[in-house]
Amino acid sequence: MTTIPKIDWLTDVNVFAVNRLPAHSDHLYYETLEQAKTSGPMAMRHDLNGNWKFNYSVNPDNRPENFYQVDFNCSGWGDITVPGHIQLQGYGKPQYVNTMYPWDGLNEIRPPEIPLDHNPVGSYVKMFTVPENMIDKPLYISFQGVESAFYLWLNGEFVGYSEDSFTPAEFDLTPFLTNGENKLAVEVYQRSTGSWLEDQDFWRFSGIFRDVYLYTVPEIHVYDACVRAELNDAFTQGTLKVDLKLLSGNASPSKIVTELYDTEGSLISTRTIGNNVGKWSAMMDVETPKLWSAESPYLYKLYIQVYNEKGSLVEVVPQNVGFRRFELINKIMHLNGERIVFKGVNRHEFNCRTGRAITKEDMLWDIKTLKQNNINSVRTSHYPNQSYWYELCDEYGVYVIDEMNLETHGSWQKMGAVEPSWNIPGNKPEWENIVMDRAVSMVERDKNHPSILIWSCGNESYAGEVILNVSKYFKRVDPSRLVHYEGVFHAREYNETSDMESRMYAKPADIEDYLNANPEKPYISCEYMHAMGNSLGGMYKYTDLEKKYPMYQGGFIWDYIDQSLIKKDRYGKEFFATGGDFDDRPTDYGFSTNGIVYSNRELSPKMQEVKYLYQNFKLNPDQTGVSIINDSLFSDLTDYDLEYFLYLEGKELYRNKLEVNVGPLSEGRAEFKLPAGVMSASGEYCIQTSLVLKQKTLWAEAGYEIAFGQFVFQVKAVEKSAAAQGELRVVEGDVNIGVHGRDFTILFSKQAGSLVSLNYAGKEMIALPPAPLFWRATTDNDRGYSQGFHSGLWYAASLTRRCVGIELENDKGQVTVAFTYQLSISEEVVVKIGYTVFADGSVRVKSIYQGADHLPQMPIFAVSFKVPADYDQLEWYAMGPEENYSDRAQGAKLGIFNNSVSENLSGYVMPQESGNRTGVRRVSVTNQDGQGLRISAVTEPLECNFSPYTAFELENAQHHYELPNVHYTVVTVAGKQMGVGGDDSWGAPVHDEHLIHADKDIEFEFIINRI
Repeated sequence: MTTIPKIDWLTDVNVFAVNRLPAHSDHLYYETLEQAKTSGPMAMRHDLNGNWKFNYSVNPDNRPENFYQVDFNCSGWGDITVPGHIQLQGYGKPQYVNTMYPWDGLNEIRPPEIPLDHNPVGSYVKMFTVPENMIDKPLYISFQGVESAFYLWLNGEFVGYSEDSFTPAEFDLTPFLTNGENKLAVEVYQRSTGSWLEDQDFWRFSGIFRDVYLYTVPEIHVYDACVRAELNDAFTQGTLKVDLKLLSGNASPSKIVTELYDTEGSLISTRTIGNNVGKWSAMMDVETPKLWSAESPYLYKLYIQVYNEKGSLVEVVPQNVGFRRFELINKIMHLNGERIVFKGVNRHEFNCRTGRAITKEDMLWDIKTLKQNNINSVRTSHYPNQSYWYELCDEYGVYVIDEMNLETHGSWQKMGAVEPSWNIPGNKPEWENIVMDRAVSMVERDKNHPSILIWSCGNESYAGEVILNVSKYFKRVDPSRLVHYEGVFHAREYNETSDMESRMYAKPADIEDYLNANPEKPYISCEYMHAMGNSLGGMYKYTDLEKKYPMYQGGFIWDYIDQSLIKKDRYGKEFFATGGDFDDRPTDYGFSTNGIVYSNRELSPKMQEVKYLYQNFKLNPDQTGVSIINDSLFSDLTDYDLEYFLYLEGKELYRNKLEVNVGPLSEGRAEFKLPAGVMSASGEYCIQTSLVLKQKTLWAEAGYEIAFGQFVFQVKAVEKSAAAQGELRVVEGDVNIGVHGRDFTILFSKQAGSLVSLNYAGKEMIALPPAPLFWRATTDNDRGYSQGFHSGLWYAASLTRRCVGIELENDKGQVTVAFTYQLSISEEVVVKIGYTVFADGSVRVKSIYQGADHLPQMPIFAVSFKVPADYDQLEWYAMGPEENYSDRAQGAKLGIFNNSVSENLSGYVMPQESGNRTGVRRVSVTNQDGQGLRISAVTEPLECNFSPYTAFELENAQHHYELPNVHYTVVTVAGKQMGVGGDDSWGAPVHDEHLIHADKDIEFEFIINRI
């Protein structure tokens, strides 16, 4: 045992674990079978979470070097909460960087050197008394996660040292205990050799951020259990292999009994294991086992019962068991004999207040959210998660790519360019042990979780012999799983590292090129759909590949949750902060906000599209019935009710349920039973079908909708309403043209070149005149594409224009005033907005754009104006209920729904375009008294947005707190807005069919009515 710690271990690639206990399975253990069956808190575990005494030093030279000594008085120190990050508790500051190392430009170093001037040290002290039930027994300590390296002392004696922030580090405290109070001292360093291996795209923290606990063991203890459930080729016979390692130095058991129970509590199989030359193994046969899958996560319960030489039961280990078989068949990944498609997401552990120190409540919310939104798989990007997460994935049914804690992105890719001249670990043998240690720690802890289908060799670390050897290790110790690694894309000589072709942000066309070239491996996108800000447009282009190519097996959206932190502005108001907001430099600013869930665990509007495109059940209704495609591998419709609804112009006419069942990987049809004559009226009808849960599940209440489909159709032609009858009085002044009805005045200004007043019964509705709009507030994807550079002239065109023509037509019962505009950006472009006023005070608006060559893509073609902010209540008959765009509208339903103008602004961390709806038939904006305006499409549905802010106010704000106080409701009525894109956020264009080409003519119409 090493007894003298050395500071230079921090830079010694060969020292990463000193006196640390070998990694082992994450099983629980109890003293009685009754305790094991209740699976409550372990009596032989004692929590050390809570307040610890704490001192912060900016670098090792300033640390209190002898703080671990028994007589060192630290009572005057501050306190810190464990688990938790140092930088989120008032010490130092968090830093966000993506690919570059956090010291880039500050320290001229190369691996394994670390910064000397800035390497924050956290000195922790915890006093404890050995719990009564642990006295005179061996005592151990477990640190579930410490970033990035730490030294440990007890009562002034050195205990051990460890690196690897995301797997447990355990030590034997027994030799150092004293009677009464014991002083535990932990010295945590932010920078170490391990920091070069932990260059993930995340906030850079340090500290003890996962649970810490003491534990003891019985007189005979199962130190490690390897429980492997295997199936024959027909999936009719299961074999459970149990291999146990007992804690060395303890007495030998007289016997070990294994009992396997089903979910009903019935005993399925039992074995008694004898001692076979120190090996304790059993094989248990299970006839026609129920299989585990994400659709039906059936778990047996194994109880391993250890008896001492006197025949007394001394330990019981409960272990969940899932029978499933994952394998490659004819170059395609199969689960239990069926081709699998991963409908996945990458997930960082994150909480907006506590960073990566997340709670069980956070994890429960996450697992339910995945299930509720048809997400069947998760990649633990880019490190092993807390053990509880895998338990939830086992229980709720989520497939897992378990990724080891390795990313060295900054060592081989610089500003997007591949430059691996000093890449680690590469082919450097001196790095193999430290990297392999991380692989071993993950596999040994997680090996018994059926939800884990794939081991991953880490993320974005290029390729080489070291990572290849990690892959070989995975395959050698665990042939029941496949191995993933994307980095071989950049170094094909190491192709054998990965069992699958895995790529990041490949375009759909590139994926098809691969799949059409007779590939050797199945394809997954380990990262796709970069969901930064207002994104996820065009996702359907990826999910459409699922049916077209058997070797396309899905992907994992980047990513699950925004990584933004709560911070207070100078006035004490909380906001979501990103890189740079903590004066952290270098930084990658807001590049960490890529979630389909906001960092406060509220769903973003993007989830609407994810849920729909990830549906296992495709519902395709028509006027008489619904065709059902069941893409589930193992599930039929037994657990669901099929409901159908008939709407006319958004109002429900009829609803009913259908009894129907369609088997897995099958298609079926059910016919509606609609009342006679129910569709006799003319108008727009919509039939919506919905699959809802019959009964409450672990993850949702009864009645929860898991899939929907809709069909929209017209009955006869909608009769055009006759023009309103009545007299209009026109006053053509020197500056203004006034159109007057019985109780309204509508005023057009020749000087302003626009409609300037809609005054109904003395209430003025126009706060700022309508004007053509060609610019939207830049989204994160727009910014990545450099839309401001490519299309910035449309920004200028939106700010100002010259009115070059005014036309007045006074027909019987209607008056038309039209304005023609010239834009500075082109002499050829003509924009015209015509307003036709009817006798009832309604106004038909027609906007015309005549295109010209040699102009860039146009973000939006719209008419925008302001009304007073009191008009802030919205009722839509449109696609919704969440925001949607032309390339992100498949998950939207046609219907009537309500929200407010403030609610219509989505919570993307950087202010940007949000809140749009496509397919707008009509939308009303009213005050609390129900008075206001209704905007209706004339021929083709519109795209509309209502916001407290103009596109330019949003454009010029980096944070929401920079936006002005709300004085108006900004109304934007568009003929078309370009899609939002999402293939990536650093240059990928929006797909062509969702662009607005400036050389094409465009026109649209809408009607404004008072309410």
